[in-house]
Amino acid sequence: MEKEQLKGLFKKYHEGKCTEEEKALLEAWYFQFNEHDLDITPGRIKAIGNRIFRELPGNHTTFIKIGVKLAAAAVIAGIILTVILKLWLPQDKPSDLTYTNDIAPGSSKAILTLSNGKKINLSNAVAGQLASQSGVRILKTAGGQIIYKFIGNVDNLNEKSNNITTPIGGQWQLTLPEGTKVWLNSASSLTYPATLGKQKERIVQLSGEAYFEVAKDKLHPFIVSTGRQEVKVFGTHFNINSYQDEPSLKTTLAEGAVKVSITGGSSKFLKPGQQAILLNGALTVGEANVEESLAWKNGYFRFNDENIQSIMRKLSRWYNIEVQYDGAISDEGMNGKISRFKNISQILKALEATKTVHFKVEGRRVTVLK
Repeated sequence: MEKEQLKGLFKKYHEGKCTEEEKALLEAWYFQFNEHDLDITPGRIKAIGNRIFRELPGNHTTFIKIGVKLAAAAVIAGIILTVILKLWLPQDKPSDLTYTNDIAPGSSKAILTLSNGKKINLSNAVAGQLASQSGVRILKTAGGQIIYKFIGNVDNLNEKSNNITTPIGGQWQLTLPEGTKVWLNSASSLTYPATLGKQKERIVQLSGEAYFEVAKDKLHPFIVSTGRQEVKVFGTHFNINSYQDEPSLKTTLAEGAVKVSITGGSSKFLKPGQQAILLNGALTVGEANVEESLAWKNGYFRFNDENIQSIMRKLSRWYNIEVQYDGAISDEGMNGKISRFKNISQILKALEATKTVHFKVEGRRVTVLK
């Protein structure tokens, strides 16, 4: 397929002149071909175009019909394809994005605070034993994970708790004493006993966001308290987003079953694929976009009809930036998927390509412009 033919097809789409078949096929092919990020190059676009062109009416002996699943994917792909169009087609003017320096993404870093008050910088600590307390060894693996191992009789079941905290621009993974795996997002904190699993209930306190793969133990329920709610399980996989600067507290269930209870209030049970939302004191349950909820844990941002204010809150926690707004900013929802490990300029340029917002970057301050 010639470059001009490909550009013509994209231009036709951009101008709203594609037939429904052409539009759906174009979007669905792109969604399948490039589901991991928005890092578009002319070479990749040409490869996609060649595949699309072969399936368009008149260019192949058989026209492949798009099923319901691909048609649904095409809807999600719409905003991503818009980004391609803006990057590929001639621009009315150059990007408004200006910055004096680029900003690198966050990384694995956290502080472990022991019950005696000792603080350990986990990103600097060498692999091996970090501490030993009350019959428990705390180890850092070669891969950077923190694990606890019981080495004998536990001396004190009422021992004060340990705490692991990730800063803005940090994340960490750990295995709790009884085997539960936890992924902590940036600007988050988890408090738990070093003897967790030896008590009747396994209780931990969370601030921020974390994904849990709870070790199965029917005799010792696992409880995550955020202050505003409790999540009680026996063995399951779920995500909790409890940032104070978010308007709602969200609990998303990937596997198993959980009971979500408002502190001093009502309770709801979740099935896999459901999400509980605590907003203004009311708890509701609905279908979840599990991919979106777990995107951070899997290494990317996933925006699903998300406005720029919500997007910038995520970026501020991961890139350690100050965000300010200048003028009346659009509340239009955006969709897309992009790696969390790109410099911020690449994220902002992809957002700018939608022509919904513009940015100015000065040091670690990002101004969102109309």
